[in-house]
Amino acid sequence: MTIKIEQVSKLYGNQKALDQVSFEIGTGELVGFLGPNGAGKSTLMKIITGYLSSDGGMVTINGQIVETKNVAIRSQIGYLPENNPLYTDLYVREYLEMVAGFYQLQNKKEQVLKMIELTGLKTEQHKKIGALSKGYRQRVGLAQALIHDPAVLILDEPTTGLDPNQLEEIRQLIRTISANKTVMLSTHIMQEVEAICSRVIIINKGSIVADGSIDQLKGGQFAQKQTVFVEFDQSPNLEAIRKIQGLRKIEAINSTTFIAESDGSNDLRPSLFHFAVQNQLILLSLKEQQQSLENVFQDLTK
Repeated sequence: MTIKIEQVSKLYGNQKALDQVSFEIGTGELVGFLGPNGAGKSTLMKIITGYLSSDGGMVTINGQIVETKNVAIRSQIGYLPENNPLYTDLYVREYLEMVAGFYQLQNKKEQVLKMIELTGLKTEQHKKIGALSKGYRQRVGLAQALIHDPAVLILDEPTTGLDPNQLEEIRQLIRTISANKTVMLSTHIMQEVEAICSRVIIINKGSIVADGSIDQLKGGQFAQKQTVFVEFDQSPNLEAIRKIQGLRKIEAINSTTFIAESDGSNDLRPSLFHFAVQNQLILLSLKEQQQSLENVFQDLTK
């Protein structure tokens, strides 16, 4: 099941929330969707799920156009909105049976029991939703998003406010679910993205600024910089090093050890190697350092 977003734009008055956004998510992918507050994440997710219309462009799921008036397409989409709105006066099982009724499921009771088992709600199924902890409410939200067995799952901040134990439980649940579904996950938690996502898309001010694997992002491919650790056997001529093409800055750890940062125009390692040879220095260490995902995110969304 493929999600295809083509040149999607959205305006709120004079403010452009989305500016010709395009990307594609294939079957079985678990994609982390990152961006600062106000970047357009929730707006795009609502458009993908058919809850909000765009002002330009097109979203298709397996070739079918997603529109607010195309109610039938929603049978293929599961959606957990931000803040997880639930009917807190209903009992867990009662609520899930009601949601199953919305989808006119033929095997309603069997599917409800299956979702209760999958999401670990068996001991809580006869409690009112209002009496549940935050972690169990998130499980109820996931159960309602999955109850009609959708091929596409859109999760907007599914782990907000959870404690570390609840966080790991929900992460494991999402991993399990993603084995045979296409999943798009919005979050502000970088560790969560690294723990469960195979690919990351970063949006800033309504435009996509990065789309690639975790390794590609941390390698500096999108932030357009490279960080290299270099150690010589003796103190080098720093003024000469600073003339290396593409070097943005170099910081000394001690008299022989340095952290060099490029401007992204070229790989610094061959240049540092040639510098050592030309200046009769021995390289004790020369290795590229991966950046943290958090640093990459900050570089791309400042």
